[in-house]
Amino acid sequence: MYNRITKLPLTGSNSCFLWGSRQTGKTTLLKQLFPGARYYDLLLSEVYHKLLLHPGQIREELIASDINGESRKFPVIIDEIQKLPALLDEVHWLIENRRIRFVLCGSSARKLKRTPANLLGGRAVRYELFPLVFPEIDNFDIIRALNYGLLPRHYQSASPLRLLQSYVGDYLQQEITAESITRNIPAFGRFLEVAALGNGELLNYTNIAADCGVSAPTVKEYYRILEDTLIGTQVVPYRIRSKRRIIQAPKFYFFDIGIVGYLTRRGAVQEGSELFGRAFEHFIYLEILAHAAYSEKFYPITYWRTSSGFEVDFILGSHEVAVEVKSSQQIRPRHLSGMRAFREEFSPAKSIIVSMDDAPRTIEDNIEILPWRVFLEQLWGDELI
Repeated sequence: MYNRITKLPLTGSNSCFLWGSRQTGKTTLLKQLFPGARYYDLLLSEVYHKLLLHPGQIREELIASDINGESRKFPVIIDEIQKLPALLDEVHWLIENRRIRFVLCGSSARKLKRTPANLLGGRAVRYELFPLVFPEIDNFDIIRALNYGLLPRHYQSASPLRLLQSYVGDYLQQEITAESITRNIPAFGRFLEVAALGNGELLNYTNIAADCGVSAPTVKEYYRILEDTLIGTQVVPYRIRSKRRIIQAPKFYFFDIGIVGYLTRRGAVQEGSELFGRAFEHFIYLEILAHAAYSEKFYPITYWRTSSGFEVDFILGSHEVAVEVKSSQQIRPRHLSGMRAFREEFSPAKSIIVSMDDAPRTIEDNIEILPWRVFLEQLWGDELI
């Protein structure tokens, strides 16, 4: 059992949306937090079809239970709310007229965004659940994380290959086919593989389109699908008053390391290899992304790369913290050129190289070299930003 980090309101009258990719543990978390809650699971065909035919039945049932105050002790949980957007009108009415609290859970907001769905006009706060993160796991094993990923079932599995295979297949079927997002499933499957091979790299829609056999606008739409279904995020360049000419293309990272490993068929990730370096950078990004949300600081995460080749992997906030990720066991002066170039222009409050070094140290120009574990302890201890 994992002790998940969450800011979900346990008491009070506020309703909320809880979004997260499939198998991040949303259902498990909600059942732990609210063991007495009334639960509507729209993945169950009988529940889905009952409310599809008569959305008002949820109102009738909750009004009946509200006579004894039952539905005010705990929130009402509706799982996979995106499958039935019409329920949101009923939820809206019950919040306004009966002061019933809801937790609306889902793995994709795309259908709600693309239909005239009632998004409750700010009456429900948005939260997101990510795959497991460093402080949620006792005796954290970085090699296991980089090979298996951090979806709970995958991380703890002795042999996750079938789980990963099933996950990708279910995603294609449930999130793409079932929502009728695209009818060209073979092309989208090829796109997923190409996108995974370019995980963490600059996006070039024209080149990706050529590899997939579709148009560049189609590729852009496919990336929007991945973002809307919480399968990945873009990292845009840091553009503020740079003296040097900077690269303008965004990067894209999948939400889980194990999914990338399966899609690229890259095999075992071993320390010291090029594969390790790419997976290590991906891992650090995902930790920073989750921290920005869980800490409720919501600082932007950007990257900086010049046309001459200087680069810093992640800029946190308005250049308060610059983070470069290196999988080397000992950082040398040659690893510091990008960070030094960035410091010349922007003077960040903290300049950090995350590495596999044995111990933290600070070099003469105030650049901190932090072993990955120390970096994550400081990040999650809110000592960095």
